[in-house]
Formats: sequence, structure tokens, C-alpha cells
Amino acid sequence: MQVHLEKKPIVSVDWLQEHLSATNLVILNGTIPKVVNPEYQGETHQILNARFFDIKKVFSDTTAQFPNMMLDAATFTEKAQKLGINQDSVIVVYDELGIYASPRVWCMLKAMGFHNIAVLDGGFPAWKAKNYPTEFKKTYTGNRGDFQATATLPLFKNHATMLQVVENGKSVIVDARSAARFSGQVPEPRKGLRSGHIPTSKNLPYTEVLQNHHFKSKIDLQNIFSSFLQDNSPFVFSCGSGITACILAVAAELADYTDYAVYDGSWTEWGTLHN
Repeated sequence: MQVHLEKKPIVSVDWLQEHLSATNLVILNGTIPKVVNPEYQGETHQILNARFFDIKKVFSDTTAQFPNMMLDAATFTEKAQKLGINQDSVIVVYDELGIYASPRVWCMLKAMGFHNIAVLDGGFPAWKAKNYPTEFKKTYTGNRGDFQATATLPLFKNHATMLQVVENGKSVIVDARSAARFSGQVPEPRKGLRSGHIPTSKNLPYTEVLQNHHFKSKIDLQNIFSSFLQDNSPFVFSCGSGITACILAVAAELADYTDYAVYDGSWTEWGTLHN
């Protein structure tokens, strides 16, 4: 039996439990350690049949100057096929930390033209709280998929595009880092990276759109984003290195905003190149 997603960027743990046996379901674990807590060792268990989506070492350009930079479509296709992802797959991506890096995976797949994907609201903590089944982690050794990236959606902006965004002033740049990092009151966790923020950008810490590992309600999110909106200008989300900006992207989608993008290099790139 196959499963289909509703047009929402998130699903509940109850929904996932109900559809665990779907033949086209692919569960991805997109966990990475938080940059402010790099000592995180990870869980020993996973959701049944989950596959590890390695953002850092597999699905980012490891030759790039800055962390977590997007792959080209051909390389992304090759890596996704090795994980057994098919064109007709329905993907649910979760995070062991609740909501942290899983929205990055959502954005990456969307940027590659794949839309049958949702973030598990509440992540692994919510799954465990319901005592839903888990297993010891294992490496995927199944069949190769037929996934094909199209990379038609301009969801990620590079440095050249961001220069234009800042210059023309037609977009609202929103930074997902903490208020203290945004204002420069505390140093950046990456050694050698200066403090500060992109000119004209506003601050919305990603924690403000979450509550107990879950996204806030649609009404709450609409109220949050409406306070940043200027004449229906598009949003461009930034953060430290393109991870938590994607949390704001999912939150914006939940609030029915569709005109947004993520600055791929975020402050790590901007703060380095504009010293």
C-alpha cells in the first residue's frame, strides 16, 4: 500500500506511525550536532527502517569554503539514489534533537524539485514519548532508487544573489540566530568568524517559531511573520550556516507564505567575505 502526503510541510508522529508499512515511505534521519553543542553523540536507536541523511559529509559540498553548501543536481541525484530514494517516494525526515536540521533536508529536497517530503513535527523526542517502535541504528543496504533532481526551484540564494538582495532592498532578510549572536553581544561559535549581521536584516530566533520541539500553530506563526512583512516583500532567511534558516522556511510555509528563500552560506559566508 502506498501513502500520499497532504500539502503541508509537517506530519505528526501519529501520522507516521499509522503509515509505517507504506511501500513508498522513506524515513530519513537528518540529525547533525548543534553548532553550539558539538559534543552531542547522537542516539543509539532510530525509527524503524530509517536511513541516515548525512548533511555534513555526503549531502553538502565538502570542497566548498563554507559549511553545509548545496550540491549540484547531478551529485545530489547520485547520493539520493544510493539512499534508495525514488521519484514516487514519500519522505518523512526527522531529527533526534526535535526540530533542528530536519527542515534543512526538507529545503534541500524541495530545491531539487522534489515535493513529496514532510518534516516530522516533534522529531525523535515526540516519537519516543509515544513509545512508538524503534530499532538499533543500521546502515541502508537496500536497492538503489531512481530519484532525479531537477533543481528548478530557486530556493537557495548564493552570495552574488544576496548582494543584489541587500542592494535593491525589495526583500525582508530575517536572521534565525539568537538575539545575542545577531547583535554581536556574544561571539560566534565558529572560531575566527566575526560577530554581526547582514545589513538591513531583522532578527527572528528560530526558537520563537517552536514550542516543545513542535512548530507553533498556524495562527501564531502568521502573527509572528506578519510583524516582519513589508508590502508583501519576499522573505530571505539566514542564520549561521544555512541550517536553522530552514526552520523559518518551514514555519513560513505553515503560515501560508510561499515567497521565500534561504541564503545558503548565511552569516558564515557573509561575515567572512565582508570583513
